[in-house]
Amino acid sequence: MQDFFGTELPIIQAPMAGVQDHRLAAAVSNAGGLGSLPCAMLDAQALRAELQALRAATDRSFNLNFFAHTSPTPDADDEQRWRAALAPYYQEIGIDPDSLSSGPGRMPFDEDAAAAVEEFRPAVVSFHFGLPKPALVERVRQTGAKILSTATTVEEALWLEQHGADAIIAQGLEAGGHRGIFLTTDMTNQMGTFALLPQIVSAVNVPVIAAGGIADARGVKAALDLGAMAAQVGTAFLLCHEATTRPAHREALKGAHARHTAITNLFSGGPARGIVNRVMRELGPVSPEAPAFPLATSAIAPLRAAAEAAGSGDFSPLWCGQNASGCREASAAVVLERLMP
Repeated sequence: MQDFFGTELPIIQAPMAGVQDHRLAAAVSNAGGLGSLPCAMLDAQALRAELQALRAATDRSFNLNFFAHTSPTPDADDEQRWRAALAPYYQEIGIDPDSLSSGPGRMPFDEDAAAAVEEFRPAVVSFHFGLPKPALVERVRQTGAKILSTATTVEEALWLEQHGADAIIAQGLEAGGHRGIFLTTDMTNQMGTFALLPQIVSAVNVPVIAAGGIADARGVKAALDLGAMAAQVGTAFLLCHEATTRPAHREALKGAHARHTAITNLFSGGPARGIVNRVMRELGPVSPEAPAFPLATSAIAPLRAAAEAAGSGDFSPLWCGQNASGCREASAAVVLERLMP
């Protein structure tokens, strides 16, 4: 890890949009791991502000994470069907559906993002949903950054190696948040971490990072024993003092409900794992009415905001992996220490 990422410990803090900012990334990096800043929900101005704050908070290596999806063309009929499915909730909470805005909510890596990477020159740049266009990948490579991306199948790992990834994150089905799936929409080929990891290690010639369901030192050791260079951990950091996890989400993580998670498309349109809540139970965790990723976000966001204002997580994406046992209300440094085998 020292040679590859410039870090002391073989732990990468998973980038988690919506529940963290530069403070968690800096805390993990300062404690010897690789802190990560999620950038896909930041516009150019917000990204620059976060990068300035991160640079001020740490002089150690960190990872900037971006999405590499292809933005879908909005379809008015799809949006109307989705709003119709949510209409009873609008009525219950008192939201005028005609007042809702529409928009993607998450943007793919672009020229502005590449310019920010060139200016701030992070040690690592990681991607979700494949890789951006070759010209953009080359701009990142010219900064000297190591390029990572997520694979959820052996086929995706091989594709990433062929298209320039320096290391591959093997994301098991246990992982919380969005699946990095990008070569197919078929979820039946998704594997658990410790089934996927050794297969990817055997298939590629670049380093592999294990992600999904790793919550303690035993999990990290198992990943390393199976050939991973490092473990990427997200859920265990959600209750950290430095995280921005909202109160309703924090309460859900601390209870028995955190043991019941499911893959859902209700909050963004893409498959992602979170704690099962009211809207997931009532609409089903996967709805055919939800528009393509990331267009489902705008219609459900006002329900989330209204419910959270009342102290409820009924309409919130309570992202969580299948193993929340590592969550601690402690500093990121303490959580990181507990992860070391």
